[in-house]
Amino acid sequence: MSEPVIKCENVYKIFGANAEKMLQDSNGNVDAKTFQENGCIVGVNNASFEVSKGEMLVVMGLSGSGKSTLLRCISRLTDATGGKIFIEGQDLLQLNNKDLIDLRRNKMGMVFQSFALLPHKTVVENIAFPLQIKGVKTEESINKAMDMVKLVGLDGRENYFPRELSGGQQQRVGIARSLAVEPDIWFLDEPFSALDPLIRKEMQDEFLRLQDKLQKTIMFITHDFDEALKLADRIAIMKDGIIEQLDTPANIVLNPATEYVRKFTEEVPREKVLLIKDVMDLSKDDLGDLKVSKDEIIENVAEKILTQEKSVAVVDNNNKIIGSINPTKIINTVFGGRKNNN
Repeated sequence: MSEPVIKCENVYKIFGANAEKMLQDSNGNVDAKTFQENGCIVGVNNASFEVSKGEMLVVMGLSGSGKSTLLRCISRLTDATGGKIFIEGQDLLQLNNKDLIDLRRNKMGMVFQSFALLPHKTVVENIAFPLQIKGVKTEESINKAMDMVKLVGLDGRENYFPRELSGGQQQRVGIARSLAVEPDIWFLDEPFSALDPLIRKEMQDEFLRLQDKLQKTIMFITHDFDEALKLADRIAIMKDGIIEQLDTPANIVLNPATEYVRKFTEEVPREKVLLIKDVMDLSKDDLGDLKVSKDEIIENVAEKILTQEKSVAVVDNNNKIIGSINPTKIINTVFGGRKNNN
């Protein structure tokens, strides 16, 4: 097993004048209410997790849950009050300013909710800007920026100014600019939340296309559960600074760990999220003629399965039967997880 790209061990971020002393005195048992009564706000409470190379971890929670604070600790835009953070094995909290700047410039890309484009520079100049800060020659930086323009689908608009672009196009420039430095690790803090729903969906699709191609290690922050389900390899759900559950989208929907997580999942249309392999049985007996792929989304094949009298064979990528799914299982999966509104 290769070393994780990001590793957090018992990370705390507490705001307030005597935060460090209170954390020390608490022996790691941080009660947000007690801390608040003593003039401290708990932003992140004992977060431990790892992110593997090429993985997309989506951190979600409502406003004030601590998700953006966690991201700021991991990029060291803010210093954690306690715990350890490792980036590719390097102890982030021990780095001096110069090493930290090098790490940010060469390893990390960041995209925030506000696009923060330079209004007096064109699209291509905005994208080339971080390269020029790194000392890349102008011509080389413009060539690289043009590659990024193509990658995010802005051909023909490279000489536009930000004011001449739509919100979705501006967001693409922000994404292209952060990708221009070829970061290994990509931090995105609610990058699509300012966009209207249709453009947001387009940007999510575009983002998945880019990730399929680039295989970055990503932490993506959102307050939108549907967005998390669509994008994530794994999801961390936060509440009051605590990670309530960190798991695959399927496990979070099927096995919510806490009442808080269950409330998030109860309205989710399961058939749009779960794959056949998430609910199949391992039995291979008494199968009909129909076969379905383990990686099909249930919604896409539910109708076919429901017309069968026998169980349906589930096959892997080599067309080998690895299990079965019964029509009754489809009915229970689709309707069994819903809130009873009768």
